[in-house]
Amino acid sequence: MDKYHHTVADSKVTTDDIAVSKAVEKIIAENYESNQKPEVYKFLLSSIDLTTLNATDSPVSVSKFTEKVNSFDEEHPDLPNVAAICVYPNFAQVVRTVLDVTQVRIACVSGGFPSSQTFSEVKIAETALAVDGGADEIDIVMNLGNFLDGDWEEVCDEIAEIKHACRESRLKVILETGALKTAQNIRDASVLALYSGADFLKTSTGKGYPGASLEAAYVMCECIKEYYDKTGNKVGFKASGGVADPDDAVKYYTIVKSVLGNEWLTPELFRIGASRLFDSLVAKVLDNE
Repeated sequence: MDKYHHTVADSKVTTDDIAVSKAVEKIIAENYESNQKPEVYKFLLSSIDLTTLNATDSPVSVSKFTEKVNSFDEEHPDLPNVAAICVYPNFAQVVRTVLDVTQVRIACVSGGFPSSQTFSEVKIAETALAVDGGADEIDIVMNLGNFLDGDWEEVCDEIAEIKHACRESRLKVILETGALKTAQNIRDASVLALYSGADFLKTSTGKGYPGASLEAAYVMCECIKEYYDKTGNKVGFKASGGVADPDDAVKYYTIVKSVLGNEWLTPELFRIGASRLFDSLVAKVLDNE
């Protein structure tokens, strides 16, 4: 057994799908209702990675998208703004030029997003170019083909090399949990990403496979907790792919709070990737003002 399989085998996080489902049901039943309150909706607003990842994106459309964030800061100075704007890497410089809100980060997908099917050298170069263009955060997809083939050394080496190309920027590793399907695969992929230098574990791309699920979130958060207990390193969690309703967002908040605790309830460690959630969350917050 190589060191990669040994590290994964060492994990005590459950891989029983039925047990995971029951744990999620219990957490939601006991805690969800009490988390449906104005301060939680405000926090969720501050945790959004506001995302545009369309084939029709252009410098003009991305500039207008960024201006939406600038305008929100002017129109609602008493409300928190989003955590980040997430775009394709060729638009990092556009966002950097237009964005006036200093606390909002610039995130870029990279590494042959969303399939991760290109040369490692291309992934590393793309990441370096995005960082040079102004990206504070990089979102990549784990190479699922190599993962499912059991070539875990290749998977981990690639993530580590991309992490090096990030320099001071933070790396989010997308597991594409809808493709992995089982708690076993999600646990194994989480452990590999964590020990390869991920600053965040992220559920999904929202492209081509089912998006985030509460069960996947639970397993990933348990892995983050175990990793923190072993190493003292705090890694963030990001739910992405189909989280468009404020009440669904509260459910992910509930999972994170229950498994990881209040220390993770900060935009530095909890994110939701969304393009549609922003407007509905703003409406929810304003309704409760």
